[in-house]
Amino acid sequence: MMVYFSRKALLGAVFLSCSAAFLSDAQAQSSGGGWFVPKSAQPKPAPAPRQVHEAPQPDAPEESGGEESQTPPVLPLPTIPNAPDLPKGVAPPQAVIGVISVPGVMQQSMAAAQVEHILGARRDALARDVQKEQAGWRDEQQKLQAQAKSLTSDQIQSRERSLQTRVMKAQQAFRNRNRIIQEAAQVSLGQIERELVQVIQKVATSRGMNLILHNEQVALHVDGQDITNEVAKQLNTIMSSVFIPAADVDPEVLAKSGKMPTTANSDAQAPAAGPAPGFNPSAAKTH
Repeated sequence: MMVYFSRKALLGAVFLSCSAAFLSDAQAQSSGGGWFVPKSAQPKPAPAPRQVHEAPQPDAPEESGGEESQTPPVLPLPTIPNAPDLPKGVAPPQAVIGVISVPGVMQQSMAAAQVEHILGARRDALARDVQKEQAGWRDEQQKLQAQAKSLTSDQIQSRERSLQTRVMKAQQAFRNRNRIIQEAAQVSLGQIERELVQVIQKVATSRGMNLILHNEQVALHVDGQDITNEVAKQLNTIMSSVFIPAADVDPEVLAKSGKMPTTANSDAQAPAAGPAPGFNPSAAKTH
């Protein structure tokens, strides 16, 4: 029995339920919000726009006819061909419905726990480096302000330009690191997504189900219709870990090199996945 379903509708929650957990802070940093910028590097406020008073428009001429002009016109309705009756076709099979919680599967997924652990640590390291660099910027500006009276105008401008250059280079580096973390998450979660599609198909077929709905869309169902735990169990059996690009590897460069691994649990790729210290796949939540 062939089982058809909308991959986009079924898996739209994968990235929402996982990537948001450990990338929201990094995304806020990439926007530049909260980053310290010296006064000389801050953009000057744009002057307030001048108000332009529109010239008064001449009153539209009154249409003749009064109330008659407000009556909608009667348009011609050309005849259309009649739709012919179709021969009786094969009726679709009776719906055998199952429900699944994709966020629930991801919460039990050992591979998803690995991704969150490793990339969450990289995000935290990025946040610490941002705070450290910000403190250095503030200290440098405070020193400059304290020494301003003993420095010439050229010396002050030179120090300000040096600090501005430092800020811009650091911000660019932080944005690049944040991009690499996000792309590593896409590479990692993409493997889980593709495997999850196959697992859902296999579980649904084994149960004789031909219609799978999100349990968030269903007001009432019985336990036998929920395949969340079974899908999570099968997913952990097949894919207990995924390939995660190393922290010093740009996923875009790796993809262009043609050396991107294609099998998640291959022994030859285990070193490349680089499990973070302290990560224990068996500690992931399973049922």
